[in-house]
Amino acid sequence: MMEKSLTENFDINYQIVKENIKKYAELSGRNQNDIILLAAVKTVTPELINYAISSGISFIGDNRVQELKEKENEVTKNVHKHFIGHLQTNKVKDVINRVEMIESVDSLRLANEISKCAVKNQKVMEILVEVNIGNEESKSGFSANELESALKEISLLPGVKVKGLMCIPPVCETREEKIEYFSLMKKLSIDIKEKNIDNIDIDILSMGMSDSYCEAIECGANLVRLGTVLFGKRNYF
Repeated sequence: MMEKSLTENFDINYQIVKENIKKYAELSGRNQNDIILLAAVKTVTPELINYAISSGISFIGDNRVQELKEKENEVTKNVHKHFIGHLQTNKVKDVINRVEMIESVDSLRLANEISKCAVKNQKVMEILVEVNIGNEESKSGFSANELESALKEISLLPGVKVKGLMCIPPVCETREEKIEYFSLMKKLSIDIKEKNIDNIDIDILSMGMSDSYCEAIECGANLVRLGTVLFGKRNYF
């Protein structure tokens, strides 16, 4: 049986998050309903995930393939599932029929493998293309300079539909630094959208996590991926 304190803490956290989303959406000239709140559920128990869904969470994101598979039959089906972590090409086959969207497409090689698996399974997989907005050597993703050419290649792949962009910016010490990176991403998304590349929709801008979602929304994010700020600190295995 789940500890009552876990659900009580979630209730408090969820209310604060919703209030912040409303505040920063309005600051950016939008409505809170324009923002998708995706709960990042790494190491969260199926019981608590189901409680979160029953409380109003409608999008969840896994970033480990094995964990996604293990929880599959324990988490309610009444939810939109995304894959938000780094995905190895040899694991695409395990994800292709378990999620609605893969948010973390960070290479042409991965995009090609998703295309192959999607065609084999007679489906179209929605994806977000990951941008390495800080040009960090330790992170994957496309640089801003190579993004347009990469999107043009991906746009030709069968079984794949680009729905937008995502990023994980560098660790920032100040609010100003966060805003700088998120503003760069927003500008990049606008620039790409204006190119009108066939089979490319830039409808989703996924950026902002527990320590930066307010700034991300203020700068134009319409999908935020939140874990700790909802569920508290967890023991990662």
